[in-house]
Amino acid sequence: MAEDLRISVNQVVHHFEDLEDPRSTINRKHPLTSVVVIALMAVLAGASGPTAIARWAHLKEDLLCQALELPNGIPSKDVFLRVLSALKPEAFQACFVSWLQSLRQAAAVASGVVQPILPIDGKTLRRSHDRKRGLGALHSVSLWASELGLTLGQVACAEKSNEITAIPELLRLVDIRGAIITIDAMGTQKAIAAQIIDGQADFVLALKANHETLYTAVVEHFDQQIQSDGGQGKIPFHATEDKGHGRHERRVYVQLPAPKTLPGYALWKGLQTIGMVMCFALRDGKETIESRYYLSSLAVNVKTFARAV
Repeated sequence: MAEDLRISVNQVVHHFEDLEDPRSTINRKHPLTSVVVIALMAVLAGASGPTAIARWAHLKEDLLCQALELPNGIPSKDVFLRVLSALKPEAFQACFVSWLQSLRQAAAVASGVVQPILPIDGKTLRRSHDRKRGLGALHSVSLWASELGLTLGQVACAEKSNEITAIPELLRLVDIRGAIITIDAMGTQKAIAAQIIDGQADFVLALKANHETLYTAVVEHFDQQIQSDGGQGKIPFHATEDKGHGRHERRVYVQLPAPKTLPGYALWKGLQTIGMVMCFALRDGKETIESRYYLSSLAVNVKTFARAV
């Protein structure tokens, strides 16, 4: 984590300067960029609406008037309401993602993380449903840089089953070059793997029985290789242990070249390796053993694979 990283207001302003102003040219008192940047900083500080944004801005008036172009002082809550309601979401999102990308680059330099892990995951927002209007809960798919502490992009979708269509949109939104993208089994799709490779990134995709034939072939290949090794230690592996809260967990990571005999091998663009994680957990005196499997474009480097998982 780049805990000491600091970003100036001017660096934020730069990414919103080209945002189209939806307001009439008549009676504009406050520059659009200043209104948007104040709203953005206020929301990051915990403000939840136009009134709270205006209240936060008045508390920070001296600082904001020095850092931003505010010829008529701090905008009122009505200005924030009108501007935020009129902005085109796609245009704002493009500017916002551009800013996040700059944060990612700065954080990568500060933290020394050369090849970040960027997990994609779906989440349902609690208490976001509206039963009276027949509206279900808001579900979104996010791409985040866990090692840098940044969410780089987010796309809303109707429900979890729509994640497959939301993931490609999210990948188009974010510059993924040089990263390792990890996705759970729902996102393990040939088209998504190809999009990641085309974006000059690597993938580690969870493999489950929803790809029954491929899953069975991968499991059998690992079983055969481990049995033929016979404990000689020729198969590369990496082990980790974690203790805490009454739980003792040991994970063994194994990574092998993907055999070209796998069903549909040629259809998975960039596929180089398959991975397995055996998890041995002891909690409250009860032991569980679980095995999980992965498809990956990474070359054989079991520690890198383990880090991604």
